[in-house]
Amino acid sequence: MNWKADVNTVLERDPAAKSFNEALYFSPGLHAILLQRISHRQFVKGNVKLARAINYFGRFLTGADIHPGAIIGKGFFIDHAVGVVIGETTIIGDNVSIFQGVTLGGVSTSKGKRHPTIGDNVTIGAGAVVLGNVMIGENVKIGAGSVVVKGVPPNSTVVGVPGRVVKREGTCIKVDLRHDELPDPLRDAIMQLTHNISELDHRLERLEALVNDKDGK
Repeated sequence: MNWKADVNTVLERDPAAKSFNEALYFSPGLHAILLQRISHRQFVKGNVKLARAINYFGRFLTGADIHPGAIIGKGFFIDHAVGVVIGETTIIGDNVSIFQGVTLGGVSTSKGKRHPTIGDNVTIGAGAVVLGNVMIGENVKIGAGSVVVKGVPPNSTVVGVPGRVVKREGTCIKVDLRHDELPDPLRDAIMQLTHNISELDHRLERLEALVNDKDGK
């Protein structure tokens, strides 16, 4: 376990961390990752009770619940830790960043693979939920508050409930995307329908007026 690399990851991605020691001592996301790496080693060795005890302590200390069975690659970063839940059969690639309140959960009670697989270089926004044995491709961005229940192809941006791909391979599918202004395809569709209904009402009023004028004559 290269804990120094995990500390350097915090320094690279968290502008609030001003020094190596500050990141090491006062980053709950880092503590959650380090404790999970320790518990995972015990879990793999078959020391399940010890692994779960470390997991329990980590949850109490940081507010993140990361199962010892989860497989996590290098360069993993959690910005804050409160509310983060990562299930047992989750697989996370390299250089992944997640924010507070993210859930990588399951939708099945089966004993097999029931949690997501996250590719390399993925960013998952605050409060987002990824459920089930789905594959999230490399270089994917999942917007804050999104709920993803289907696989996502590489190089895509996903937003909404349920999550929809709004950008793929650098091409916007719906609207342009800003990191601080995520589009909502469902909202846009409802607004368009409302506009169309308003136009139809206006045309109907004009037709009724014409018919009334003819009847009056």
